[in-house]
Amino acid sequence: MRRRDRRGRGIRGPLVPSDLPVFRSRAQAFDDLVLDAVERLERLWARELANVDFLVEDVPPIPRHGPLSEAIPFSRLETDPSGRSRIVVYRRPVEIRTKDPEEMALLVHETVVEEVANLLGVEPESVDPES
Repeated sequence: MRRRDRRGRGIRGPLVPSDLPVFRSRAQAFDDLVLDAVERLERLWARELANVDFLVEDVPPIPRHGPLSEAIPFSRLETDPSGRSRIVVYRRPVEIRTKDPEEMALLVHETVVEEVANLLGVEPESVDPES
């Protein structure tokens, strides 16, 4: 196993220590925001959310034909005949519409709450009364 590159330098390590916040990528930080929102709701709605998968994708699928007539969504709810549901949160539309991390965390939480409310057929205020 080579320990040095062709210029005689050693193996490079990470630029930043792993305990600093800058070590995590924007995508990983966004995943953490979604996970925080989901964990908060699972404490309140554990039984109802047992068959729900939460996913993060970069961008929503855009139709190939015709003009884009609707606003770009922040999320999508999918339900299959077996009773399993998926809530997909789109990272790039949320990042583009927010200015700072606190605003992004709030928008992610509101987006997840809205999709859970759609799934359960209730108002978003009743899904998370504290928000």
